[in-house]
Amino acid sequence: MKKTGKFITFEGGEGAGKSTVIQAVKTYLIEKGYDVIVTREPGGTPIAEQIREVILSVDNIAMAAKTEVLLYAAARAQHLAEFVEPQLAQGKIVLCDRFVDSSLVYQAYARDLGFDVVYELNSYAIGTCWPQATILLDVEPKIGLARVFNSEEREVNRLDQESYEFHMRVYEGYHDLAKRFSDRFVIVDANQHLDAVIEQTQQVITKVIEHVE
Repeated sequence: MKKTGKFITFEGGEGAGKSTVIQAVKTYLIEKGYDVIVTREPGGTPIAEQIREVILSVDNIAMAAKTEVLLYAAARAQHLAEFVEPQLAQGKIVLCDRFVDSSLVYQAYARDLGFDVVYELNSYAIGTCWPQATILLDVEPKIGLARVFNSEEREVNRLDQESYEFHMRVYEGYHDLAKRFSDRFVIVDANQHLDAVIEQTQQVITKVIEHVE
């Protein structure tokens, strides 16, 4: 099997189940013979993980929106240079929990910083390293947030505590991005039971991998 590096990102609102689904997809692809690695944003490298702690800490409720978007972009640039790009150069499939689209919906839409500003900032941060495909685990805010606050395993972070209106803007922002970037977005219904979401995502990921071969 010929393997070339592929960069596939996973997006979705709080409680979409991205982390669990991504691990299931990793196992699924490995069983099919692919060389797969999983990472996340913000984070993925020691420096980026330190930035993550600052961004998501519940102690930092005074963080300005501009500070937030700049920190995300800084973590992203480090993550790409230190981890993602070297892995892609080795021909691996990189599955990433969040990427540029998270900044677009959370800062451009929900924080109202403006699409063009956030897009240009992140274009500078990532250069030409855009994902070949983005899987949107589409969950309604009321369902996703209920999962977050009822979970004993997931720690509640600063963004989880934003208003319901904020999370609705995130939800609507993702739908707008899916239309704007329809060439790489694939939507999976994440309102379903987790097993159904995983099964549907595995079906989708097979088509995605074949499409970007």
